[in-house]
Amino acid sequence: MPKNSKVTQREHSSEHVTESVADLLAHEEPVDYKRSVLNVTGEAWDKQKDVEEDLDSEKRPAWNSKLQYILAQIGYSVGLGNVWRFPYLCQKNGGGAYLVPYLVLLIIIGLPLFFLELAVGQRIRRGSIGVWNYICPRLGGIGYASCLVCFFVGLYYNVIIGWSIFYFFKSFQYPLPWSECPIVKNGTVAVVEAECEKSSATTYFWYREALEISNSISESGGLNWKMTLCLLMAWSIVGLAVIKGIQSSGKVMYFSSLFPYVVLLCFLVRGLLLRGAIDGILHMFTPKLDKMLDPQVWREAATQVFFALGLGFGGVIAFSSYNKQDNNCHFDATLVSFINFFTSVLATLVVFAVLGFKANIMNEKCVVENTEKILGYLNTHVLSHDLIPPHVNFSHLTAKDYSEMYQVIMTVKEDHFKELGLDPCLLEDELNKSVQGTGLAFIAFTEAMTHFPASPFWSVMFFLMLINLGLGSMIGTMAGITTPIIDTFKVRKEVFTVGCCIVAFLIGLIFVQHSGNYFVTMFDDYSATLPLTVVVILENIAVAWIYGTKKFMQELTEMLGFRPYIFYFYTWKYISPLCMAVLMTASIIQLGVNPPGYSAWIREEAAEKFLYYPTWAMAILICLIILATLPLPVVFILRQFHLMSDGSNALSVTYKKGRMMKDISNLEDNDETRFILSKVPSETPSPMPTHRSYLGPGNASPMEMSSAPNGRYGSGYHLASTPESEL
Repeated sequence: MPKNSKVTQREHSSEHVTESVADLLAHEEPVDYKRSVLNVTGEAWDKQKDVEEDLDSEKRPAWNSKLQYILAQIGYSVGLGNVWRFPYLCQKNGGGAYLVPYLVLLIIIGLPLFFLELAVGQRIRRGSIGVWNYICPRLGGIGYASCLVCFFVGLYYNVIIGWSIFYFFKSFQYPLPWSECPIVKNGTVAVVEAECEKSSATTYFWYREALEISNSISESGGLNWKMTLCLLMAWSIVGLAVIKGIQSSGKVMYFSSLFPYVVLLCFLVRGLLLRGAIDGILHMFTPKLDKMLDPQVWREAATQVFFALGLGFGGVIAFSSYNKQDNNCHFDATLVSFINFFTSVLATLVVFAVLGFKANIMNEKCVVENTEKILGYLNTHVLSHDLIPPHVNFSHLTAKDYSEMYQVIMTVKEDHFKELGLDPCLLEDELNKSVQGTGLAFIAFTEAMTHFPASPFWSVMFFLMLINLGLGSMIGTMAGITTPIIDTFKVRKEVFTVGCCIVAFLIGLIFVQHSGNYFVTMFDDYSATLPLTVVVILENIAVAWIYGTKKFMQELTEMLGFRPYIFYFYTWKYISPLCMAVLMTASIIQLGVNPPGYSAWIREEAAEKFLYYPTWAMAILICLIILATLPLPVVFILRQFHLMSDGSNALSVTYKKGRMMKDISNLEDNDETRFILSKVPSETPSPMPTHRSYLGPGNASPMEMSSAPNGRYGSGYHLASTPESEL
């Protein structure tokens, strides 16, 4: 109720009240009695027409088509993690057996929470700040926390797009620049670069040519100008894609969401034709069933489900807020969730087909190198020719022949075998070398592509795919920032988007220093995991326990035209909050057990070395976590003590200005209906309309009911207004 209204003034006045409720309401804004619960005239209410009028008056942008919206959600949820994180987890945690815990957790955690975010965004038609202000004002900090996490993630995520842009342009040459080690002149002698010779050509190119990396996070080394320009280009692309909101980003999604599938299918066909591809796929999907009993496997599966769908970021809510009210968001949630899962499986097939080919190449190289060592020992009589099986032909030596020869030499020369320096050269060892993240994309995969026929073409396609995967996720991440801010503070869309991109680019310069890769690792590991887990738990509690699961299910029944499965009732109310609480506890324990650190590239050793973060870096790390979660307690305290508006003045749920709503669950014994209808409550007909209005937290939430009763009359009336109205 407006603070300056006559009803409110009389509530705070000490004067004796003599007017009836009807007299008081007469001074208020006109009530839409056709739709109100006070409609006793029997006049029909055309719901569809009313909703259309509401939407027209609100002038909120909308998706051009259902396909555009689905592609946007797919582009946002399917990102780089599907390509370089899921395959690694699958290999590490039992191969095919890992798919079982992942699928179970997708169904009991991922799908219900994804459906929940889609539903609240579509129903309330606002970004994350507006949605959680409406559902529970005291937990309105959820929206602000989501915006901050989106900002932190966007800062480093766009750097990865910048790296992909750098490799994309470097791919237009033959041979590829990372296919061979560079030759340097030492006086009159040309020698291979020592750092490259100790590692590999692709590893050297990544660390030295692309990143120009320093030995530790403490050695900044200044800006890497090549990557600075690539980062500028990345932010320019993102800014152009989102500057007009869904009018511009929706069109971009047609390409950025579909193109990666074209590339993945091309890579799958090409990969299956490569020698050794089947070895990689069989290794991948050979189940290690004992892994399913490991709690760590379930924790990592839950974390991957959580981040794969983009829960808690606000992008899901932002995209769904541009939908029509009657859109079937349950179908959307199921479709996008399982497309995401099958994309991860497809990417895993591609990755391990290519890595199987690479493993065979590396195994053959190992056999050749060690065979040369054996021939040298035979020529110097260190080894006897009698140790070589008679059927072995050194000119056509197979991996099987080498393995047999290796076993004989190891048995006979048991005492001095280590001195020979021979490697077993097992294909299984090569396949077990697990790589993830940038190590997979910029080292392992790039090395495999150097052995492809027409390798520049495949390299261009691969890095263009990474750019599009990253762009789709960045568009959703930016929507998680821009939509709630524009909805809440009414800033101009274009100005705010450009300003946001400029600020993000300037802050993002810390990621393109020579030590920038270590900051990317820090932000990736710690800026989002714990804060987002807290955010999603509070989202779940706000809807299921404060707003009310039964009430929310009723609203969904109205909106969808059918009642959602009872499965969602129990997952929202009990299973999902419990699972997320366990995940949060496990994440905190993980932080305590494993001191924060990073893998540094030591130039002199040409190898990675694990280092702990220095004190100042630990301070930054802790500040990231605190800053991301700070809005939650701050907003709660400010609203608890009425130091901050509850945000209702800026909310609209497609109801017209001044429309009266009533929650019959909050009526007292002396019901005011008797003053209006001149009957005692027990004799009055039920005021519940056929289609119940969407009831805000002001009347439904236990927190609101206990701490702020609706004035001295206890009537439970309140007004819903459009954002343009001043209450």
